[in-house]
Amino acid sequence: MPFRFVHTADLHLDSPLRSLALKNPELAELVRGATRTALARIVDLCLEESVDALLIAGDLYDGSQTSMNTALYLSSELRRLEGAGIGVFLIRGNHDSQSAVTRELTFPTNVHVFAGRAKPVRAKALGDGREVHIHGISFANPHAPDSLLPSFHPPVADAVNIGMLHTSLAGTPGHDPYAPTSVAELARHGFDYWALGHVHLRQVHSESPLIVMPGMPQGRDINEAGPKTVTLVTVGDDGTLAHLEHQIGQAVFERVTIDLSGAQDWRQMLERVGETLASLRNQAGADHLILRVALTGTTPLAWKLRRDPDFLLAEITNLAAGLNGCWVEKIDIDCRGIEAGTALSGPDPVEELASLIRTDVLASHAFRQEAGAVLDELLLQLPRELRESLAGDEQAAGRLAEAMALAGSDDVLAYLHGGDAEGDR
Repeated sequence: MPFRFVHTADLHLDSPLRSLALKNPELAELVRGATRTALARIVDLCLEESVDALLIAGDLYDGSQTSMNTALYLSSELRRLEGAGIGVFLIRGNHDSQSAVTRELTFPTNVHVFAGRAKPVRAKALGDGREVHIHGISFANPHAPDSLLPSFHPPVADAVNIGMLHTSLAGTPGHDPYAPTSVAELARHGFDYWALGHVHLRQVHSESPLIVMPGMPQGRDINEAGPKTVTLVTVGDDGTLAHLEHQIGQAVFERVTIDLSGAQDWRQMLERVGETLASLRNQAGADHLILRVALTGTTPLAWKLRRDPDFLLAEITNLAAGLNGCWVEKIDIDCRGIEAGTALSGPDPVEELASLIRTDVLASHAFRQEAGAVLDELLLQLPRELRESLAGDEQAAGRLAEAMALAGSDDVLAYLHGGDAEGDR
């Protein structure tokens, strides 16, 4: 009689759209509903695999923006598990603790929500007579600057012990510190499996004991790129553990860089982009592939691409539309024109100006100071969280100012290049 369970975390149900680039209403609606689809697919997996339990290691909700409608949808999905006799073990993460709905919703009888210093819960007896016990601790407040590990009970003797913890571990880029601890400290506690949550990227930190950060089951924007999964775990009759990764996400975000070097005209550019999109769509395992396309390389088309970005986006969006379930979220243009003096027709004055700007103007101390002052003024008009993500320190602010100056100068030079954009194509 093995014990089998699905481990997931960080669903962020009904999370609001965070990407301003999702201007396509149909695409925006797809992304908006993807977290609900992920939950439904997790429940489907539990039913198909006839598991004993579903473990949700925090951030089921998305903070104070959670509505009762979201909670009712969650409850309806959990009742599907209740009808099949599948238990649900849940801890609250930093986002859940901000939600009033978290405290108001009455869960089905199959759901156990851990509090602080909660006693372990017996989940099942294995074939050899040993019991499986699950331990968990929820966040009481949105912030947990100290380790929660000391609050866990010791392992139950002669049993398989599973711990649930929402933690940033020793720190992860892009994630604030929550309930910090280390893999070594978790291993020393004596549990057989740690079901972690909080970090949105999957990682198996240890095989013995088995310590798994499952990642989130559905990405919400380009910064949560790549396939998203849950973990199916089997505790054998003899107490050994095995784990499998199952892809869940309905939509996968990906970044793709396409080198346009050598492309001489608009048609060649579209052919190269189309071939790349088709190849990526064939490789994607999800229902939908959402791409941020970066165009790079040295090509005489560089100025034309910058001069008419809306038409370029429409053209590439149409290419993607011909590939079932392929979407273009945004296009970044980082192409360069033919350097001055290398074209067959002789030096191009705009190219000469571009070279002068890049080598002399943008690199000068005076310009950097002026650009930094302008950026500081702009940042003061943004919310604190956004300022921190864009320019958290002096080096990041410098890189942002340089990137903005370079992109702005290229856009201006594109218009100085002149020519009829439609005729050029």
